[in-house]
Amino acid sequence: MVKLKVISSLHSLSGKTVILRIDSDVDLKDGKIIDDTRLVASLDTIKLILDLSGEINLIGHLGRPEGVDEKLTLYPIAMWFAHQSRKYNPNFKLEEINIGKLAGWKVGDHINLIENIRFFPEEEKNNPEFARELALLGDIYVDDAFAVSHRDHASISGITKYLPSYAGLHLEKEVKVLTEILDNPKRPLAVLIGGAKIETKLPMVEKMHHVADYVLVGGEIAEQDRVLIKVQHEKLTGQKSAVIVSEASENGNDIDQKSVENFCQILGLAATIVWNGPVGVIDKDEKDEKGTKELAEFIVKQKSYKVVGGGDTLAYLARLNLLDKFDFVSTGGGAMLEFLSGKKLPGIAALED
Repeated sequence: MVKLKVISSLHSLSGKTVILRIDSDVDLKDGKIIDDTRLVASLDTIKLILDLSGEINLIGHLGRPEGVDEKLTLYPIAMWFAHQSRKYNPNFKLEEINIGKLAGWKVGDHINLIENIRFFPEEEKNNPEFARELALLGDIYVDDAFAVSHRDHASISGITKYLPSYAGLHLEKEVKVLTEILDNPKRPLAVLIGGAKIETKLPMVEKMHHVADYVLVGGEIAEQDRVLIKVQHEKLTGQKSAVIVSEASENGNDIDQKSVENFCQILGLAATIVWNGPVGVIDKDEKDEKGTKELAEFIVKQKSYKVVGGGDTLAYLARLNLLDKFDFVSTGGGAMLEFLSGKKLPGIAALED
């Protein structure tokens, strides 16, 4: 069981500035946010810090820029936070500011947002001097960005060497929920794994084979690497795999109807359902979304405890207005996969008590 140092254990932040790492890597279209799930996840921690009389410097990133890239500015995120602030202070105005050597915006009373931290190559290299400079921006560090907790970056793990460091409310909840799935889930536990990249999904399939009652595999990973999955499991376990692999539709962009029906039959038995990754192509032709849509609509009708994660899956469910039907929404895609694969994540290890 992971035991974290948590921000909820503090009683006052009066006179303190908190550096809060959030996940601002949201989906944009024409410069506008189309899914704010990850931003919403940070609001409870922000409110707690303000209630404890703390100041906040927010750190986040967007995309994978190579140096400064105006297309990946955090300005739309600054506008989003400014809109949230106006709910409490109608007279609040967004202002450009400098925070130490970094540019950013005043996005709320006592809240600043620093420009895309990945504009600096030192961030992803986890440069110690850069991490030390970031630490000068506050007195306490709080990480609420579970989605990047598997990254060994300066603003995630490096900065914790220089400041008292804590987990935010959302990261704390992520660890609690996902640990419960690994250690003591309500059974039967069914895990649905889709997507395209076998190298990122296979470790979770392997781990869940020993944890879950049913492991359902769909999407490109099922079709392209069917033999790899089965052989790998037989080699690891010495017995017939518990993994159930879907069949592809005629054009190969979805799972076939029989697989959908088989998956629904199994998911209907589950007391806990964990889902990561669509089982078909979901951004080109609605015909290829049929399997993913039918499974989504079936899952939300179940009385089981439902957990979902993965950026593509969340965006799709938000488009269908089904995301709020899940009991817990993990903001992590790769981080969720690695956590449920049993890996130690740098961002979480740095916060262990």
